[in-house]
Amino acid sequence: MAATWGHGGRGRKDWRMRRVLAVCLLTSVAMVLIFDGAQWYADNSALPRYCENPVDTVGYVREILSGDAVPEGASKRPYVVAAKLIFLVPRQDAEPLQSYLARLRVRISESCQISF
Repeated sequence: MAATWGHGGRGRKDWRMRRVLAVCLLTSVAMVLIFDGAQWYADNSALPRYCENPVDTVGYVREILSGDAVPEGASKRPYVVAAKLIFLVPRQDAEPLQSYLARLRVRISESCQISF
């Protein structure tokens, strides 16, 4: 009779472990799908918006990252647009500004199929 009790408890632990593994697996799959979807959106919807005037946009990014203030009376919209681009193509830790801007130009060139 003692063997029956021991076996029954083990079965419940196996079931709980399987549930935990299933939850972890589903969470991992959901995260991969979300990140892949975000990358697809950035490549196909968000980045092509910067194709119209990429040189000026990269210039605004440079101004934002170098800490220059927005000139008095200037429109803030281009700076907001550039800030969104910084979000879509983030700067890596300790990446020099010139390296980041070069990488940003390459990413815009790839997305827009242009060279500048």
